Amino acid sequence: MTRWLPGLVQYRGYRRAWLRGDLLAGVTVAAYLVPQVMAYADVAGLPPVAGLWAVVGPLAVYGLIGSSRQLSVGPESTTALMTAVALAPLAAGDPARYGALATLLALLVGVLCLLGALARLGFLADLLSRPVLVGYLTGIAGMMIVSQLGTVTGVPVSGDGFLPELGSFLAGVHRVHWQTLALAAGVLALLLVLARLVPRSPGPLVGILAATVVVAAFSLRQAGIAVVGEVPRGLPVPGLPELALGDLAELLLPAVGIAIVGFSDNVLTARAFGSRRGETVNANQEFAALGVANVTSALLRGFPVSSSGSRTVLGDAVGSRTQLHALAALAMVLLTLLVAGPVLAAFPTAALGAIVVYAALRLVDVGEFTRIARFRRSELLLALATTAAVLGLGVLYGVLAAVGLSILDLLRRVARPHDGILGYVQGVAGMHDVDDYPSARWVPGLVIYRYDAPLCFVNAEDFRRRALQSLEVPGGDVEWLLLNVEAMVGVDSTGIEALRALHAELRERGVTLALARVKQDLRDDLSRAGLVAEIGQDRLFLTLPTAVVTYLREYAARHGRLPDGVVLPEPSTQAVRPRDVSG
Repeated sequence: MTRWLPGLVQYRGYRRAWLRGDLLAGVTVAAYLVPQVMAYADVAGLPPVAGLWAVVGPLAVYGLIGSSRQLSVGPESTTALMTAVALAPLAAGDPARYGALATLLALLVGVLCLLGALARLGFLADLLSRPVLVGYLTGIAGMMIVSQLGTVTGVPVSGDGFLPELGSFLAGVHRVHWQTLALAAGVLALLLVLARLVPRSPGPLVGILAATVVVAAFSLRQAGIAVVGEVPRGLPVPGLPELALGDLAELLLPAVGIAIVGFSDNVLTARAFGSRRGETVNANQEFAALGVANVTSALLRGFPVSSSGSRTVLGDAVGSRTQLHALAALAMVLLTLLVAGPVLAAFPTAALGAIVVYAALRLVDVGEFTRIARFRRSELLLALATTAAVLGLGVLYGVLAAVGLSILDLLRRVARPHDGILGYVQGVAGMHDVDDYPSARWVPGLVIYRYDAPLCFVNAEDFRRRALQSLEVPGGDVEWLLLNVEAMVGVDSTGIEALRALHAELRERGVTLALARVKQDLRDDLSRAGLVAEIGQDRLFLTLPTAVVTYLREYAARHGRLPDGVVLPEPSTQAVRPRDVSG
């Protein structure tokens, strides 16, 4: 059973003491979830009840397939907004077609995730670096807030994307419906206060119920306050819309973007909580779980889903220990769908909009921006550039831009990595970068050079140039250039040619090239390229000390003595003991 349903592993050895925490967490998460997913359905451009439809299947299946015990799956702000951006131009204002396209998009995302699991593409979770992820979430927050400006103010807003919607709002800001704005502001203030004073409370439920009571008590619907309206009772009839090849082609790119973002969100959130309890999260298993969750959402006429960090935090804080808490939440959602239709129909849409704005504000991590700025300014610029890309290009292309920026940042680091000349430091074991230790000294005639990156096409020429520059050291002629290749965990054909060119140029200068700390994989690559034969088998060493000892013995054989101030070690130690190494 666990081969096909690996999530069942978490229930082995289930303890009775965990039951209370799981049930309490399930009820609490459900109270938070119901108004939240209704608000996210509105963000996605769908009727609020579609959020409840979309959460039923994922809650039921994730615990059977997923690898996280705490993760709360279902509708989420980012994927909801990406759904709206993808579908609005295609639906042409037809609600029935819009709903069918949303279902088709969820199905396509699910299939792509399942294919990703089969292809073991779990490594894609690492494509978004931390600065890019922080910037991306900030951009998403900005788009979410702008998407709700019309809902929370009553101003008619049109346009597709951050800038057009913002421009439309600013042009009609004089048409603010003050009662709507006051209600939304009150709910938002209540949510912020509850999050500050009672962080474990189901703030969205409290806020939406309070707003509903206020609207009913003061007859605010007559003053123009909009409400959700009639909500169908029960579950939708399972099924799929008719498929059209043209629709599939139009939705493929958005589905890829949603799959990447949703999967990254799942894995990052699951790993964050799993690490607290020493639990392992399987990235490929998460791919499969997300795929099945989206397929079930599609079968129940929902829309693409991912995971919610806020609901996961809430469940963990209340005491969830396994995905049994998700089944308890599912029971509450089903109860809501079956009997609470009239209550849901009275929910003010302005309050739902305030919940979305509240969720968006929680995505903006000012403290993380500050930490990134203190660590490295270039990474701060990367985070800000990602935010600008999401706001300027839209969510879908913002995803691709975020991944592209991550890769470019990686290539930048690999293309111009740190390097150093190594020397001995009195009283410190080993060899160290002379830039870090100005008092470090090296053996006369020997330059030990380290290049801190794999050798490939993006840095091959830079490596050759800087390796030659390392020969420009004071203290006499260089006889050996010893490369410390511990960081060269890989080399491509361009890197091989750079090493060959370096060897040829050194030979013309009368300098011997040697390599130390050569791993077996690198040795195999050099052997296949013929470089072991060219450089010489006796010029490849497993350790730095053995390479230095070989150099000293050859130096003594050529010059009839050791370099001044150097003592040749005993054969058993295979290490240099610099008494007062000069150079």
